[in-house]
Amino acid sequence: MAVRKHKPTSAGRRLSSGDDFSDISKSTPVKKLTIRLKKHAGRNNQGKITVRHKGGGVKRRYRLVDFAQKRLDDNVNVLTIEYDPNRSARIALIAYTNDDQAYILAADGMKPGDRIVFTDKHADLNPGNRLPLGDIAIGTPVHNIELFPGKGGAIVRSAGSSATVMSQDGGFVQLKLSSGEIRKFDERCRASVGQVSNPDWGNIRWGKAGRMRYRGIRPRVRGKAMNPVDHPHGGGEGNQPIGLKHPKTAQGKPALGVKTRRKQKESDAYIVSSRKKRKK
Repeated sequence: MAVRKHKPTSAGRRLSSGDDFSDISKSTPVKKLTIRLKKHAGRNNQGKITVRHKGGGVKRRYRLVDFAQKRLDDNVNVLTIEYDPNRSARIALIAYTNDDQAYILAADGMKPGDRIVFTDKHADLNPGNRLPLGDIAIGTPVHNIELFPGKGGAIVRSAGSSATVMSQDGGFVQLKLSSGEIRKFDERCRASVGQVSNPDWGNIRWGKAGRMRYRGIRPRVRGKAMNPVDHPHGGGEGNQPIGLKHPKTAQGKPALGVKTRRKQKESDAYIVSSRKKRKK
């Protein structure tokens, strides 16, 4: 993918950019691999808003992406690379040896006509090949990683992301995640080789609020611009500070830098080194 700059025909288009879709080989999905996607606008089963700033958006169908890829096959053919409106990465339509089709996350550099392998033993480290972490060489980038053997890929699935194999010892493999965290995984957990496709996604400048509304993202209003009844930061005459010792969420809980991870969480035993704050 490459980022295409828009012509400055209006204030909203000036300095904005978008995807040129040069890596897409097919524009319409396989209908049997899609389902209807119902919108909930950030509301739970009681109709209460649990996630703010969601609503609207262009109508779209959900692509049934196979994150587990449990079916083992030494000769999987990549048919097409397609756009998925539900995620930042590209998806690939694959055909197994018996011609069954499925969608998977596309690895960076994957193209129609490629042959990939899904196996539980050693294989070539070509982009898109899926095998156990214990059979992947140190220094190899991987994505769509299982947290538990056989449960299916759960992390490192967004556009351009990858984790790096650091070491292998005692039935565990250490991976360095994009956050900087180093974490242990069971060597039987499977992962796909390579970086997730569409790495230039983060360089897109949306330019105007309307394009965000197409994506189903509603405006975010500053708490200090509200009334006291609506937010802890609200109130005051004109441009006033929040008047509190530290920032709070709309529900009154501490925000900005407060640790929210539960103490003595079971998975703490697998974290070798916690993520570090990045310097700006």
